[in-house]
Amino acid sequence: MILQSCGAFASSPPPLIDPPPTATLTPSSTPPPTANRSISPTITFTPAPPISRVLIVSFDGLRADAIVAANMVNVLSLMQNGAYTLKARTIMPSSTLPSHASMLTGMCPAKHIVRWNDYVPENGYARGTDIFDLVHGAGLQTAMVVGKVKLRQVTEPPSTDFFAFIDETDKIDDLTTIEKLAISQVKIGFNLMFVHFPNGDLVGHEEGWMSPQQLKAYAKDDKAFGTILQSLKDRGMYDDTMIIVTSDHGGHDTKHGTDAPEDMTIPWVISGPRVTPGPLTTPVHTMDTAATTAFVLGLPIPPEWEGVPVFEAFGLPVPPFRVVAC
Repeated sequence: MILQSCGAFASSPPPLIDPPPTATLTPSSTPPPTANRSISPTITFTPAPPISRVLIVSFDGLRADAIVAANMVNVLSLMQNGAYTLKARTIMPSSTLPSHASMLTGMCPAKHIVRWNDYVPENGYARGTDIFDLVHGAGLQTAMVVGKVKLRQVTEPPSTDFFAFIDETDKIDDLTTIEKLAISQVKIGFNLMFVHFPNGDLVGHEEGWMSPQQLKAYAKDDKAFGTILQSLKDRGMYDDTMIIVTSDHGGHDTKHGTDAPEDMTIPWVISGPRVTPGPLTTPVHTMDTAATTAFVLGLPIPPEWEGVPVFEAFGLPVPPFRVVAC
């Protein structure tokens, strides 16, 4: 049953991410004395792999159909090895700052109150407890590397051990890049890092959504994303990192922000330890990104969050009730 509201998550207690160990049955090496005697199996328990960190990557303005059209090989590889849906939903207004606020606070705009879409410091920050508050409050390392300074207003500065942005709207080549800043944090070590690639959205507003120019921008950002993944692999960090790839909104023509399916539908991909590969059948909403991150890091989910962990991605039972989009 689906509730058409932003009410509280109601279900039986959520399952733990530590499922029972997998039992592998191996025949005994001692041959049976007679053909009629059954073989007693030996049970070998395989421990669940650890999860040390979460990397959330948002490709601004990415429609789900752009992944294949732009040949985003690194995202496609994560889809092949992880769980995914190409029918996740964002919030209204389907704009960059409100949508990222819901993604990272786990709440609808009615609670986090971020409905503006420009950098307005006097408006303060998103209300409530966000995922950075949770992770930093647990004594873990947090980082944000973004392509738009307005994303600073998603969470208060004390909740991020590192924050940096690259302003690519001024048409001036910056001395550094999103991927270089992200890799610097890989070298330092992190438990939660949010990386935001802005270029697809910027080009979309100029040339149109799904234009050749926009698809080229997404392919370029995917290549930069690949360098971050390689950095994790080079340092032996990849196998215990949970990676979530998503977007804030889609778009049509040269705009977004409406309730049109092209604006509201986003991809959602998760890959890493304990993930059961394959397409997801349960509905996924952008608020679920924060809840899933808290879940895999073993942190309590605030009761005011509308987002819920995507249990299906871990092969766990899906609770019968959940909230729908904001």
